[in-house]
Amino acid sequence: MRHVRIHPRTLGYLGRALSLELSAVQQYMTQASLAEAWGLTEAATRFREETVEEMKHAERIIQRMLILGVAPNASQLRPAGVARNLVDLLRQDAVLEAEIIALYQEAVTFCLRIGDQANGEFFQGLLQDETVHAQELEQWLIALGVPRVQDRNERAYF
Repeated sequence: MRHVRIHPRTLGYLGRALSLELSAVQQYMTQASLAEAWGLTEAATRFREETVEEMKHAERIIQRMLILGVAPNASQLRPAGVARNLVDLLRQDAVLEAEIIALYQEAVTFCLRIGDQANGEFFQGLLQDETVHAQELEQWLIALGVPRVQDRNERAYF
């Protein structure tokens, strides 16, 4: 591990990102098992694929932390989201993905503001992946016939 000067707030973003990505791994893994128990084989397969994608994100974050000379530390995993049906599982996933996206947007903005181009680009890559994932979740909900709702602040949610 080489030691690089890094802003403490950037380290905080990395730690929170690792916690959220590992929370997503746990959530998708749990949901795959639930979907399988319900006989929803295709949904179980998709959730397992999402588990792998989130594990890859967690691995990227761990590698980044090691490059920066920091020991990886996921401070708090969230409980896995369980529900009684597929739509409610997907709604929980949409909330988690929105939180992850918001973190990455904030991290990109901060890194670019302080002139930390390398970490800004790192977070930007994760942000792009998660944005695509959120769009895929949205399309899955739409395919299931779930209408989008706008709140007073013009945010769409399911």
